[in-house]
Amino acid sequence: MEQLEITLLGKDDQPPYDLLLEADPNKELVDKYLKEGKYYLGKNKDGELVGLYVLVKVSEEALEIINISVDAKYQGQGYGTMLVSDAIEKARKSGAKKIEIGTGNSSTLQLSLYQKCGFRIVGVDTDFFIRNYPEPIFENGIQCVDMVRLVIEYN
Repeated sequence: MEQLEITLLGKDDQPPYDLLLEADPNKELVDKYLKEGKYYLGKNKDGELVGLYVLVKVSEEALEIINISVDAKYQGQGYGTMLVSDAIEKARKSGAKKIEIGTGNSSTLQLSLYQKCGFRIVGVDTDFFIRNYPEPIFENGIQCVDMVRLVIEYN
């Protein structure tokens, strides 16, 4: 599997909403955290966009991966792991004491990926998706209702 070139989105570059909205269908929330965070693009050797993530400073000690998405044609090939690992390393190098991520209770593949990358479940934000999204979201035949919160703490 080829490596990704992961770079920061330029100030004048247009965010690829198709990928962002795959991971988070609420455009208002996406626009809000795009203003607050740093946006990283993962491209293959041919310059094609494979995936992305947005990293936001949520406190003096913590960063959060707020959105992470891999284009459907590249899923299942290890690129999600590369993006998560890159975010973990960037947070560590920034001096953060921890990195956080949240995902839906129905996001079974993502929950597995994040735990394989070293995240531990630390809580559940009950009814998060009911409160923040006007339409029901279903994944894997399960309604997405609760936000599962995960964290890696650096020593």
